[in-house]
Amino acid sequence: MKIAEVTPTFPPYKGGIGNVSYYNTWSLATLGHEVTVFTPRYKRVEREEYPFQIQRLHPWFKYGNAGILPQLLWKLWSYDVIHLHYPFFGGAEIIYFLDKIKDLKLLVTYHMDVVGVGFMAKFFNWHTHNVLPRILDRADKIIVTSYDYARKSNLKERLLAEPDKFIDIPCGVNHLLFKPRYKDKSIIGQYDLYNKKIILFVGALDKAHYFKGINVLIQAVNKLSGSDDFRVLIVGDGELRETYQGMVSNLGLNRKIIFLGFVADNLLPKFYNLADIFVLPSIDKSEAFGVVSLEAMASGVPVVSSDLAGVRSVIGKREAGVLVKPGDVDKLANTLKYLLDNPTECQQMGKIGREKVLKEYTWDKIGYRLDGVINSMK
Repeated sequence: MKIAEVTPTFPPYKGGIGNVSYYNTWSLATLGHEVTVFTPRYKRVEREEYPFQIQRLHPWFKYGNAGILPQLLWKLWSYDVIHLHYPFFGGAEIIYFLDKIKDLKLLVTYHMDVVGVGFMAKFFNWHTHNVLPRILDRADKIIVTSYDYARKSNLKERLLAEPDKFIDIPCGVNHLLFKPRYKDKSIIGQYDLYNKKIILFVGALDKAHYFKGINVLIQAVNKLSGSDDFRVLIVGDGELRETYQGMVSNLGLNRKIIFLGFVADNLLPKFYNLADIFVLPSIDKSEAFGVVSLEAMASGVPVVSSDLAGVRSVIGKREAGVLVKPGDVDKLANTLKYLLDNPTECQQMGKIGREKVLKEYTWDKIGYRLDGVINSMK
């Protein structure tokens, strides 16, 4: 089938929606579909070689990861299935108008509610109540990454009213790339991590990902400042990095918390393999799944995560890690200390996480499920 993947972000941009779209596209192309990705072009991208086409379209207007793409009206005309990754402000609306003109086969993957702060919170609230329902009305099928999240999200009433319209297909992970390995001695030497236990965070540090809870993590580490047997590595970059670094400096934690910035994809697994604990301290339901948790689990690393709908379904209650109340600095600090002091329990959680990934979350398994949904839409 001829499929259009429409997504607000796509690699090399670091972000969950784009990565999911990337692997969805790879899977569908491998299974014989003719797939083209449509995504905003925010900056110059070097030559790309994939088994599918990418059209990076210039937004007529952009704000953060939102970009208005009227070009989609004529670009998508001849496709058998449109696969929209939502939220995509400026793309979803265009597809809605196109569907009113031409009867589309529309598949929507609903990644998350959008919360925001300040003015953007008001805009997102208006969009959720006035625009989103119209887009979902036009969808033939709606994919959610977990029913746990859907039941707590802005979709909950629709899920009750139209259960047959929904399918749960989780995000996946490349289990061949992220897997248990020996610790890389060169990285240990580079950052002077000898005889230190490692707490790892991986995520974007831009305004679009304000909800990642870095400030909560920093405050929790401050409560553990009496101990010098661990280091916190923060992988990721964005315009909020300087703010977080300033907070770390003001608290005198520069030796404890190390900002690594952008790490290339081929090196990222090595940092997971350094970690004794992975932490995802997100603060609200904008975090709907947490692909980085899967990367940690695939690497055999226990996860400390906020107890948020969707995220908790991946980790399980004291299975692949420990869940803590979002924003609870004391609980996060106490949990990190407990796991640092109990390496045997950490190893057991890491083993459970790896087994869970192999059973449920490899991208080949996800790809076959997505292929089944698309073929059912013929």
